Amino acid sequence: MAENMPEIKIDADNMYREESFTDLKVGSIRRLIPVTASGDDDASREVHYEGSASLMTPAGSLPLSFELEADDLAGAIEKFPDAVNQAAEKAIDELKEMQRQQSQKIQVPGQENYGGGQGGGGGRIQF
Repeated sequence: MAENMPEIKIDADNMYREESFTDLKVGSIRRLIPVTASGDDDASREVHYEGSASLMTPAGSLPLSFELEADDLAGAIEKFPDAVNQAAEKAIDELKEMQRQQSQKIQVPGQENYGGGQGGGGGRIQF
């Protein structure tokens, strides 16, 4: 193992068994069931549900992942439409913000510190 690599260790007190459900069309739901380090169900912790789907964009598929606050699979299925819409809106907003930030950057080839007076290009545009 590399000298500067941190030790990677599984948290034996935070283990989950995963079950996956899908309609083969829109998305999938994962049920995460808490288990002990020996693999037995751990009733002292809550079951978690997570949804996933893909949003098709002009640039390709954008994966969405989101938590579903539900007590059972039927509740997770019921909450899926609203949760996927919220995740899609959030992803679209984040993409728009990234595009806005990128559009405000002026990049001149050869200058790493544009406007700082110490750029590598001496103020000339390089081709």
